[in-house]
Amino acid sequence: MKSAIDRRQFGIRGLAAGGAIAAGALRAGSGALAQSAPLKIRVGWVVVPASTAPLVLEKKELLKHFGKSYVAEATRFEGTPPVITALAAGELDVGPLAFSSFGLAIQNARLDDLRVICDEIQDGVPGHGSNEFMVRNDGPIKSVADLKGKVLATNAMGSAVDIAMRAMLRRSGLEANRDYTVIEAPFPAMRAMLAEKKADLISAVPPFSLDPDLRAIAHTLFTQHDAFGVTQLTMWTARENFIQKNRAALVDFLEDTVRAVRWYVDPKNHDEAVAIVARLNKAPPARMDWAFTSRDQYRDPNGTPNLSALQNNLKQQKDVGFLRDDLDVQKYADLSMVGEAVKRLG
Repeated sequence: MKSAIDRRQFGIRGLAAGGAIAAGALRAGSGALAQSAPLKIRVGWVVVPASTAPLVLEKKELLKHFGKSYVAEATRFEGTPPVITALAAGELDVGPLAFSSFGLAIQNARLDDLRVICDEIQDGVPGHGSNEFMVRNDGPIKSVADLKGKVLATNAMGSAVDIAMRAMLRRSGLEANRDYTVIEAPFPAMRAMLAEKKADLISAVPPFSLDPDLRAIAHTLFTQHDAFGVTQLTMWTARENFIQKNRAALVDFLEDTVRAVRWYVDPKNHDEAVAIVARLNKAPPARMDWAFTSRDQYRDPNGTPNLSALQNNLKQQKDVGFLRDDLDVQKYADLSMVGEAVKRLG
Protein backbone atom coordinates (compact mmCIF):
# COMPACT_ATOMS: atom_id res chain seq x y z
CA MET A 1 0.00 0.00 0.00
CA LYS A 2 2.80 2.26 0.92
CA SER A 3 4.45 1.71 -2.38
CA ALA A 4 1.20 2.48 -4.14
CA ILE A 5 0.88 5.73 -2.21
CA ASP A 6 4.49 6.51 -3.04
CA ARG A 7 3.79 5.85 -6.67
CA ARG A 8 0.72 8.09 -6.58
CA GLN A 9 2.65 10.83 -4.81
CA PHE A 10 5.44 10.50 -7.37
CA GLY A 11 2.84 10.69 -10.08
CA ILE A 12 1.39 13.88 -8.62
CA ARG A 13 4.82 15.41 -8.21
CA GLY A 14 5.67 14.30 -11.70
CA LEU A 15 2.49 15.91 -13.04
CA ALA A 16 3.26 19.12 -11.18
CA ALA A 17 6.81 19.11 -12.45
CA GLY A 18 5.59 18.34 -15.96
CA GLY A 19 3.13 21.22 -15.71
CA ALA A 20 5.89 23.54 -14.60
CA ILE A 21 8.06 22.38 -17.47
CA ALA A 22 5.17 22.83 -19.89
CA ALA A 23 4.44 26.30 -18.54
CA GLY A 24 8.11 27.19 -18.75
CA ALA A 25 8.24 25.88 -22.30
CA LEU A 26 5.19 28.00 -23.17
CA ARG A 27 6.83 31.08 -21.72
CA ALA A 28 10.07 30.27 -23.52
CA GLY A 29 8.13 29.73 -26.72
CA SER A 30 6.41 33.09 -26.27
CA GLY A 31 9.81 34.72 -25.79
CA ALA A 32 11.12 33.03 -28.90
CA LEU A 33 8.09 34.20 -30.83
CA ALA A 34 8.61 37.73 -29.55
CA GLN A 35 12.28 37.62 -30.52
CA SER A 36 11.48 36.29 -33.98
CA ALA A 37 8.87 38.96 -34.69
CA PRO A 38 9.91 41.10 -37.68
CA LEU A 39 12.09 44.07 -36.86
CA LYS A 40 10.40 47.38 -37.55
CA ILE A 41 12.79 49.61 -39.52
CA ARG A 42 11.87 53.29 -39.65
CA VAL A 43 13.30 54.84 -42.83
CA GLY A 44 13.29 58.49 -43.83
CA TRP A 45 12.73 60.00 -47.25
CA VAL A 46 12.51 63.48 -48.81
CA VAL A 47 11.39 63.40 -52.45
CA VAL A 48 10.84 60.74 -55.10
CA PRO A 49 12.39 59.46 -57.26
CA ALA A 50 15.62 60.58 -55.56
CA SER A 51 14.50 58.98 -52.29
CA THR A 52 14.59 55.20 -52.24
CA ALA A 53 12.30 54.16 -49.38
CA PRO A 54 8.85 54.95 -50.88
CA LEU A 55 9.85 53.34 -54.18
CA VAL A 56 11.00 50.14 -52.47
CA LEU A 57 7.82 49.83 -50.41
CA GLU A 58 5.72 50.20 -53.54
CA LYS A 59 7.17 46.92 -54.83
CA LYS A 60 6.47 44.57 -51.94
CA GLU A 61 6.32 41.60 -54.30
CA LEU A 62 10.09 42.04 -54.71
CA LEU A 63 10.74 42.20 -50.96
CA LYS A 64 11.38 38.56 -50.10
CA HIS A 65 12.17 39.23 -46.44
CA PHE A 66 9.42 41.78 -45.75
CA GLY A 67 7.13 40.58 -42.98
CA LYS A 68 9.57 37.82 -42.06
CA SER A 69 12.75 39.32 -40.66
CA TYR A 70 11.68 42.95 -40.96
CA VAL A 71 8.92 45.39 -41.82
CA ALA A 72 9.68 48.95 -42.92
CA GLU A 73 7.91 52.25 -42.35
CA ALA A 74 8.74 55.30 -44.47
CA THR A 75 8.56 58.79 -42.93
CA ARG A 76 8.81 61.94 -45.03
CA PHE A 77 11.05 64.89 -44.12
CA GLU A 78 11.23 68.32 -45.73
CA GLY A 79 14.98 67.96 -46.15
CA THR A 80 17.93 66.06 -44.77
CA PRO A 81 18.80 68.42 -41.84
CA PRO A 82 15.68 67.34 -39.86
CA VAL A 83 16.80 63.74 -40.40
CA ILE A 84 19.79 64.50 -38.14
CA THR A 85 17.44 65.43 -35.31
CA ALA A 86 15.36 62.28 -35.79
CA LEU A 87 18.45 60.04 -35.80
CA ALA A 88 19.81 61.74 -32.69
CA ALA A 89 16.50 61.31 -30.86
CA GLY A 90 16.19 57.65 -31.80
CA GLU A 91 13.04 58.36 -33.81
CA LEU A 92 14.52 57.04 -37.07
CA ASP A 93 16.58 53.94 -37.77
CA VAL A 94 17.79 54.54 -41.34
CA GLY A 95 18.24 58.16 -42.32
CA PRO A 96 18.94 59.60 -45.77
CA LEU A 97 21.58 62.29 -45.45
CA ALA A 98 23.10 64.56 -48.05
CA PHE A 99 26.87 64.89 -47.77
CA SER A 100 26.29 68.37 -46.33
CA SER A 101 24.07 67.04 -43.53
CA PHE A 102 26.32 64.05 -42.90
CA GLY A 103 29.30 66.17 -41.90
CA LEU A 104 27.18 68.37 -39.66
CA ALA A 105 25.60 65.33 -37.99
CA ILE A 106 29.03 64.13 -36.92
CA GLN A 107 30.63 67.44 -35.99
CA ASN A 108 27.70 69.48 -34.67
CA ALA A 109 25.23 66.85 -33.45
CA ARG A 110 28.10 64.66 -32.22
CA LEU A 111 26.75 61.50 -33.83
CA ASP A 112 30.16 59.81 -33.82
CA ASP A 113 28.48 56.42 -34.18
CA LEU A 114 26.83 57.33 -37.49
CA ARG A 115 27.66 55.01 -40.37
CA VAL A 116 27.06 55.18 -44.13
CA ILE A 117 25.43 51.85 -45.02
CA CYS A 118 24.09 52.22 -48.57
CA ASP A 119 23.99 54.48 -51.61
CA GLU A 120 20.84 56.42 -52.42
CA ILE A 121 21.66 58.75 -55.31
CA GLN A 122 24.72 60.32 -56.90
CA ASP A 123 25.00 63.50 -58.96
CA GLY A 124 27.23 64.13 -61.95
CA VAL A 125 28.08 60.53 -62.82
CA PRO A 126 28.98 60.44 -66.55
CA GLY A 127 25.96 59.49 -68.63
CA HIS A 128 23.52 60.72 -65.99
CA GLY A 129 21.98 63.99 -64.86
CA SER A 130 23.31 66.73 -62.63
CA ASN A 131 21.68 69.53 -60.66
CA GLU A 132 21.63 72.76 -62.65
CA PHE A 133 22.18 76.43 -61.95
CA MET A 134 20.15 78.47 -64.38
CA VAL A 135 19.88 82.05 -65.62
CA ARG A 136 17.37 83.86 -67.85
CA ASN A 137 17.72 83.57 -71.59
CA ASP A 138 17.15 87.32 -71.97
CA GLY A 139 19.52 88.31 -69.15
CA PRO A 140 23.07 89.69 -69.24
CA ILE A 141 24.77 86.75 -67.53
CA LYS A 142 27.00 84.79 -69.88
CA SER A 143 29.63 83.42 -67.48
CA VAL A 144 30.16 82.76 -63.78
CA ALA A 145 32.21 85.98 -63.55
CA ASP A 146 29.07 87.91 -64.59
CA LEU A 147 27.42 86.91 -61.29
CA LYS A 148 29.39 89.52 -59.39
CA GLY A 149 26.95 91.85 -57.68
CA LYS A 150 24.00 89.58 -58.47
CA VAL A 151 21.38 87.76 -56.39
CA LEU A 152 21.59 83.96 -56.30
CA ALA A 153 18.78 81.73 -55.04
CA THR A 154 19.45 78.53 -53.10
CA ASN A 155 17.05 76.16 -51.37
CA ALA A 156 18.82 76.41 -48.00
CA MET A 157 22.07 77.83 -46.72
CA GLY A 158 24.59 75.04 -46.36
CA SER A 159 22.64 72.53 -48.46
CA ALA A 160 24.40 70.32 -50.99
CA VAL A 161 23.40 72.51 -53.94
CA ASP A 162 24.25 75.68 -52.01
CA ILE A 163 27.76 74.43 -51.29
CA ALA A 164 28.24 73.42 -54.93
CA MET A 165 27.09 76.86 -56.07
CA ARG A 166 29.50 78.66 -53.72
CA ALA A 167 32.37 76.34 -54.69
CA MET A 168 31.84 77.15 -58.37
CA LEU A 169 31.80 80.90 -57.79
CA ARG A 170 34.90 80.66 -55.64
CA ARG A 171 36.78 79.37 -58.70
CA SER A 172 36.11 82.75 -60.29
CA GLY A 173 37.25 84.59 -57.18
CA LEU A 174 33.72 85.40 -55.99
CA GLU A 175 32.71 85.00 -52.34
CA ALA A 176 29.24 85.10 -50.83
CA ASN A 177 28.20 88.35 -49.09
CA ARG A 178 31.26 90.13 -50.46
CA ASP A 179 30.70 89.68 -54.19
CA TYR A 180 27.13 88.40 -54.44
CA THR A 181 23.99 87.93 -52.36
CA VAL A 182 22.41 84.57 -51.55
CA ILE A 183 18.70 84.25 -50.81
CA GLU A 184 16.64 81.17 -49.93
CA ALA A 185 13.61 79.87 -51.82
CA PRO A 186 11.96 76.44 -52.06
CA PHE A 187 12.65 74.55 -55.27
CA PRO A 188 9.03 74.82 -56.55
CA ALA A 189 9.30 78.64 -56.35
CA MET A 190 12.59 78.95 -58.25
CA ARG A 191 11.05 79.41 -61.71
CA ALA A 192 8.91 82.31 -60.48
CA MET A 193 11.92 83.87 -58.72
CA LEU A 194 13.82 83.88 -62.00
CA ALA A 195 10.89 84.96 -64.19
CA GLU A 196 10.06 87.87 -61.87
CA LYS A 197 13.73 88.89 -61.72
CA LYS A 198 13.91 88.42 -57.96
CA ALA A 199 16.99 86.28 -58.53
CA ASP A 200 19.62 86.34 -61.25
CA LEU A 201 20.51 82.67 -60.85
CA ILE A 202 18.49 79.79 -59.41
CA SER A 203 19.30 76.28 -58.19
CA ALA A 204 17.29 73.68 -60.11
CA VAL A 205 16.99 69.98 -59.25
CA PRO A 206 14.78 67.27 -60.78
CA PRO A 207 11.87 67.34 -61.34
CA PHE A 208 11.82 71.17 -61.23
CA SER A 209 14.85 71.55 -63.50
CA LEU A 210 12.94 69.63 -66.20
CA ASP A 211 9.87 71.86 -66.10
CA PRO A 212 9.20 72.89 -69.72
CA ASP A 213 8.00 76.32 -68.56
CA LEU A 214 11.38 76.89 -66.90
CA ARG A 215 13.24 75.62 -69.95
CA ALA A 216 11.35 78.10 -72.09
CA ILE A 217 12.77 81.11 -70.22
CA ALA A 218 16.12 79.88 -68.88
CA HIS A 219 19.27 77.93 -69.67
CA THR A 220 21.97 76.23 -67.63
CA LEU A 221 24.98 78.34 -66.70
CA PHE A 222 26.75 75.47 -64.92
CA THR A 223 25.95 72.18 -63.23
CA GLN A 224 26.82 70.63 -59.91
CA HIS A 225 29.16 68.33 -61.82
CA ASP A 226 31.02 71.40 -63.09
CA ALA A 227 31.56 72.45 -59.48
CA PHE A 228 32.19 69.13 -57.76
CA GLY A 229 32.66 66.35 -60.26
CA VAL A 230 30.72 63.43 -58.83
CA THR A 231 28.68 64.15 -55.72
CA GLN A 232 27.54 61.49 -53.28
CA LEU A 233 24.32 63.43 -53.05
CA THR A 234 22.45 61.32 -50.51
CA MET A 235 23.12 58.01 -48.79
CA TRP A 236 21.48 55.86 -46.18
CA THR A 237 22.95 56.08 -42.69
CA ALA A 238 22.32 54.26 -39.42
CA ARG A 239 23.76 54.40 -35.93
CA GLU A 240 26.23 51.77 -34.79
CA ASN A 241 24.13 50.52 -31.87
CA PHE A 242 21.17 49.82 -34.15
CA ILE A 243 23.44 48.06 -36.64
CA GLN A 244 24.99 45.81 -34.00
CA LYS A 245 21.62 44.77 -32.58
CA ASN A 246 19.89 44.19 -35.91
CA ARG A 247 22.55 43.33 -38.45
CA ALA A 248 20.87 40.22 -39.88
CA ALA A 249 17.57 42.02 -40.47
CA LEU A 250 19.39 44.98 -42.01
CA VAL A 251 21.18 42.71 -44.48
CA ASP A 252 17.78 41.27 -45.47
CA PHE A 253 16.36 44.77 -45.86
CA LEU A 254 19.29 45.92 -47.98
CA GLU A 255 19.03 42.81 -50.15
CA ASP A 256 15.38 43.63 -50.86
CA THR A 257 16.25 47.29 -51.43
CA VAL A 258 18.97 46.54 -53.99
CA ARG A 259 16.64 44.10 -55.76
CA ALA A 260 13.95 46.78 -55.98
CA VAL A 261 16.35 49.51 -57.17
CA ARG A 262 17.58 47.20 -59.92
CA TRP A 263 13.98 46.68 -60.99
CA TYR A 264 13.35 50.44 -61.21
CA VAL A 265 16.43 51.18 -63.30
CA ASP A 266 15.81 48.29 -65.71
CA PRO A 267 14.58 49.88 -68.99
CA LYS A 268 12.04 47.11 -69.53
CA ASN A 269 10.18 48.28 -66.40
CA HIS A 270 10.32 51.97 -67.31
CA ASP A 271 6.61 52.59 -67.95
CA GLU A 272 5.49 50.95 -64.72
CA ALA A 273 8.29 52.62 -62.75
CA VAL A 274 7.33 56.05 -64.10
CA ALA A 275 3.67 55.38 -63.29
CA ILE A 276 4.65 54.71 -59.66
CA VAL A 277 6.71 57.91 -59.45
CA ALA A 278 3.87 59.90 -61.04
CA ARG A 279 1.35 58.49 -58.58
CA LEU A 280 3.55 59.29 -55.59
CA ASN A 281 4.05 62.84 -56.89
CA LYS A 282 0.40 63.26 -57.96
CA ALA A 283 1.64 64.27 -61.40
CA PRO A 284 0.95 63.11 -64.96
CA PRO A 285 3.27 60.26 -66.04
CA ALA A 286 4.45 62.33 -69.01
CA ARG A 287 5.98 64.83 -66.58
CA MET A 288 7.97 62.06 -64.88
CA ASP A 289 9.19 60.21 -67.96
CA TRP A 290 12.78 61.34 -67.32
CA ALA A 291 12.98 59.22 -64.15
CA PHE A 292 15.43 56.30 -64.29
CA THR A 293 16.85 57.47 -67.63
CA SER A 294 20.09 59.21 -68.56
CA ARG A 295 18.45 62.52 -67.62
CA ASP A 296 18.05 61.29 -64.06
CA GLN A 297 20.80 61.08 -61.46
CA TYR A 298 22.64 57.85 -60.78
CA ARG A 299 21.75 54.96 -58.47
CA ASP A 300 24.43 52.37 -57.91
CA PRO A 301 22.99 48.93 -58.84
CA ASN A 302 24.92 47.35 -55.95
CA GLY A 303 23.93 50.01 -53.42
CA THR A 304 27.57 51.06 -53.09
CA PRO A 305 28.14 54.74 -52.24
CA ASN A 306 31.07 56.58 -53.77
CA LEU A 307 33.18 57.22 -50.68
CA SER A 308 35.94 58.95 -52.68
CA ALA A 309 33.40 61.45 -53.99
CA LEU A 310 31.99 61.87 -50.47
CA GLN A 311 35.47 62.64 -49.13
CA ASN A 312 35.92 65.32 -51.80
CA ASN A 313 32.44 66.74 -51.15
CA LEU A 314 33.21 67.14 -47.45
CA LYS A 315 36.48 68.88 -48.27
CA GLN A 316 34.60 71.36 -50.48
CA GLN A 317 32.09 71.87 -47.67
CA LYS A 318 34.94 72.76 -45.30
CA ASP A 319 36.56 75.03 -47.88
CA VAL A 320 33.45 77.20 -48.19
CA GLY A 321 33.07 77.45 -44.42
CA PHE A 322 30.23 75.03 -43.64
CA LEU A 323 32.31 72.36 -41.92
CA ARG A 324 34.76 72.92 -39.10
CA ASP A 325 37.22 70.04 -39.48
CA ASP A 326 38.24 67.40 -41.98
CA LEU A 327 36.50 64.02 -41.70
CA ASP A 328 37.80 60.60 -42.69
CA VAL A 329 34.75 59.01 -44.34
CA GLN A 330 36.19 55.49 -44.07
CA LYS A 331 35.82 55.78 -40.31
CA TYR A 332 32.12 56.49 -40.68
CA ALA A 333 31.17 53.83 -43.22
CA ASP A 334 30.02 50.23 -42.85
CA LEU A 335 29.44 48.74 -46.28
CA SER A 336 29.73 45.14 -45.11
CA MET A 337 25.96 44.69 -44.93
CA VAL A 338 25.14 45.90 -48.42
CA GLY A 339 28.13 43.92 -49.66
CA GLU A 340 26.71 40.74 -48.12
CA ALA A 341 23.28 41.55 -49.55
CA VAL A 342 24.70 41.89 -53.07
CA LYS A 343 26.57 38.59 -52.79
CA ARG A 344 23.25 36.88 -52.15
CA LEU A 345 21.76 38.46 -55.26
CA GLY A 346 24.65 37.37 -57.44
